[in-house]
Amino acid sequence: MRAAAIVRDRIGRWADPRLLPYIVLLSVALRGAAALFLGNEVTEQPGIADQLSYHALALRVADGWGFTFAEGHWPATPAGEPTAHWSFLYTLYLAAIYAVVGAQPLVARLLQAVAVGVLHPWLASRIGQRLFGPRAGVLAALFSAVYGYFIYYAGGLLTEAFYFVAILWTLDAATRLAAARHQPWTLRGWVELGLAIGITGVLRQVFLVFAPVLAVWLFWVMAGPRATFSWSRARAPLAGVVITAVTAVLLVAPWTVRNYRAFGAFVPLNTNAGFALYWGNHPAHGTEFVPLFDGQTYGALIPDELRGLNEAALDRALLGRAFDEIARDPIRYLRLSVSRIREYVRFWPSSDSGLLSNAVRVLSFAVFLPFMLAGVALVVTMAWRGARATAVPGASLLGLFVLVYTSIHLASWTLIRYRLPVDVVLLLFAAYGVAHLSVGDRDAAPAPARNRAR
Repeated sequence: MRAAAIVRDRIGRWADPRLLPYIVLLSVALRGAAALFLGNEVTEQPGIADQLSYHALALRVADGWGFTFAEGHWPATPAGEPTAHWSFLYTLYLAAIYAVVGAQPLVARLLQAVAVGVLHPWLASRIGQRLFGPRAGVLAALFSAVYGYFIYYAGGLLTEAFYFVAILWTLDAATRLAAARHQPWTLRGWVELGLAIGITGVLRQVFLVFAPVLAVWLFWVMAGPRATFSWSRARAPLAGVVITAVTAVLLVAPWTVRNYRAFGAFVPLNTNAGFALYWGNHPAHGTEFVPLFDGQTYGALIPDELRGLNEAALDRALLGRAFDEIARDPIRYLRLSVSRIREYVRFWPSSDSGLLSNAVRVLSFAVFLPFMLAGVALVVTMAWRGARATAVPGASLLGLFVLVYTSIHLASWTLIRYRLPVDVVLLLFAAYGVAHLSVGDRDAAPAPARNRAR
């Protein structure tokens, strides 16, 4: 009993809301240190090799060449030909900095580190407090601030750090609307949600697969349970969902127009789904997924008869080949998808990873995984018991995101890097689990929904 009391006291001290500004400062300091560690050179570092591509593409954009590469580039883009494989928004971020200060990657790293160092723990605290109470909110900020993967990727010149923040912004806007479902309808909240979804999708288009699930969830929550459903009450949330969808589409549409002009074909956003599904499920894997072949192998796997196609046409053709292969041998595809679980949940050190990769993996996912699982189990238990910890149904939205995002990557192509958006959300559950240890059921449960609309 005394040991339990000591643990609760220590957790209670770390969960003090007055510590939040210091947690944000710690977050910025750690991410700034990562930026300085990676420095002003852009090299192939573990897990962030894509920064080579973003750096080269941003230099081309800043020099007025548009979204093209000076030389033939991954995945199969000829020199000087248009590409839509890479995030337009992140490339523009880098290009804007390079246009002002020159090719100074460290400036981009430091600005990114400060921005995400502030926004990531702040948004995590907002969601944690709204769904699970004030202690969980502070712990969510703390866990997000010190999580090794987030610190490392905050210094990399690729989409991840901003993408993590954009996901949290989307979830914050959605759960805020859900919490205020009994209050007067406002246009601003629905427009904000559309902006968040659109920006998140332009950073990484895979998020748009989750957007319809989010829309259905939000409509269901705000329209009321089926037993009391009425179209009169459903009209407002239905209009809100339409406004959100239109806002998000307006953010994506300029890139759709650009792609049509570049490729002469309808490409809503990026040209990477076909490459990912084709390479991730190619018979070369057999029934055991190989996380990474060497670069030459990927090129050799493209059929000769498709090599003359432009990037968009090739992506579409490879998507068709991937579906044909899945239909031809669905059992192999199922076994291959199951084999991806090992790579997706890897938390142990391995001989094929360097010291830095192993250290970050063990000091982040391995440390927090038990608390993530405990928090999820606790929320499920509370929901089963009908306890007030589920007064705001936002926890179910977090769970849906974890399930949908995990399913996408187990069905296509997975790396530890692709799991990190799920870690962003699971840390919210970890915060609730630890907060529960410190104060028990009664105090860890969130306040009634009407008090948390802010």
